[in-house]
Amino acid sequence: MRDDFFEPDRGGGLIGWALRQIVIWLVGGFAIYWMVTNYGLIRAAAPVVKPQVENTPTEAAPETQLTVLGRPVQAAVNSLTVHAQPNGYAYVKASVNGMPMVMAFDTGASSVALTQADALKAGVAGNLNYSVPIGTANGRNMGAPVTLREIRIGQLVIEDVNAIVLQNLNVSLLGQTFLNRLHSYQMQDGVLTLTWQ
Repeated sequence: MRDDFFEPDRGGGLIGWALRQIVIWLVGGFAIYWMVTNYGLIRAAAPVVKPQVENTPTEAAPETQLTVLGRPVQAAVNSLTVHAQPNGYAYVKASVNGMPMVMAFDTGASSVALTQADALKAGVAGNLNYSVPIGTANGRNMGAPVTLREIRIGQLVIEDVNAIVLQNLNVSLLGQTFLNRLHSYQMQDGVLTLTWQ
């Protein structure tokens, strides 16, 4: 680099020198501006060193990996397991609109279905319109659509659940309008596992 880099040439090249200075300062200024405005992206791309933990038992809930703006975020996932009965159904003590009742999980049911007695307990049995044809294992049935304020099983709470009240139903069913609101569910070897966030 010349000693007179910041001084104009003496031979009359003042315009060339000025243009070089403008280009150099513009490029340098743009580089600084880019680094300042993209600081978050530069930090996100830097490697994250995780501390090594050896043989530390924990009883915290299992976690699932989420990414927000390129950064890993831990979200706790809760789980519940229910053992199926010999008839294949997994029964649970639930609370519907604050009223306790026994319900069976039915992954093949498209909707939560209440018996007429459970609908009465849950406070949704008034002015029912049995206008929806439903195909069940026992044949055709007519159902009345309702919306449940909440279904609670232990710590699991699902609000505003679409359901149907069925005539001639022996036990209320937790179908897909409930199950689809969970993080996941799986039936394996007679054990139903529900997970939610």
